[in-house]
Amino acid sequence: MTSQHYLSYEDILKRIEMLNEQYELNDRYFASITDQLLSSERSADEIVMDGFQQFLQQVNEEMSNMEQFMDVKASCFMGCAFCCYFPIIITELEAKTMKRIIDHWPADRKQRIMDHLEKWQNTYKEEIDHVTSIDHENDPEFKKKYIASQVPCPMLDTESNMCMAYEIRPIPCRTYVNYADPQVCADNYMPKETISYEFLYDFYMGSLNEVLQELYEDGEEMFIDYPSDVWNYDYLANWAKQWIAEEQQK
Repeated sequence: MTSQHYLSYEDILKRIEMLNEQYELNDRYFASITDQLLSSERSADEIVMDGFQQFLQQVNEEMSNMEQFMDVKASCFMGCAFCCYFPIIITELEAKTMKRIIDHWPADRKQRIMDHLEKWQNTYKEEIDHVTSIDHENDPEFKKKYIASQVPCPMLDTESNMCMAYEIRPIPCRTYVNYADPQVCADNYMPKETISYEFLYDFYMGSLNEVLQELYEDGEEMFIDYPSDVWNYDYLANWAKQWIAEEQQK
């Protein structure tokens, strides 16, 4: 494929402007998932894990709707992993839920992931310690500094450039998209052509929080420490180190 098949930066800006002016996002689908979850007779833990995955999938659906509205198609392709060296920051709620879901996957798949995480930590220990010490709350350059260290995401298989937990990848991974020539990602740590739909995080987290609050008020026992886990943010790399430590203690 040649660059003529890709949108220019100017074209992308025009379509984003059209989206902002004309598109109205309807949150009824998030609300319907919430209602369905709260009417379930399953355990609180099962509801949390299922809700986490359903709300993430709904983010995908909303992005797809917006892309259809703008008549755009992502130029990202399988095996492209430039954005997998970005700092991913998630809540303790998300980290605990991801780990709990992984614990429920087939034993061989879980073992592959945990073996991979140990290898990742052993291979990049000094680099991980460095990037996770960068103050993501107060340092305006933290993204550039993190990316410059080229520490791969804990879930990235660097041999295949594939995510080992793709279906539960966090919001930052899902919402970062390129509609221009993929070469811009190869040439720049933070290309101007890429866009983020990370505003969808508010719909996703708001819905998930509504489910958790209802379960909490009903006195349901959960693996989540509500509400503190909703507000405790950290690098995915730090959560991964915690997962490894927990597994080693078993």
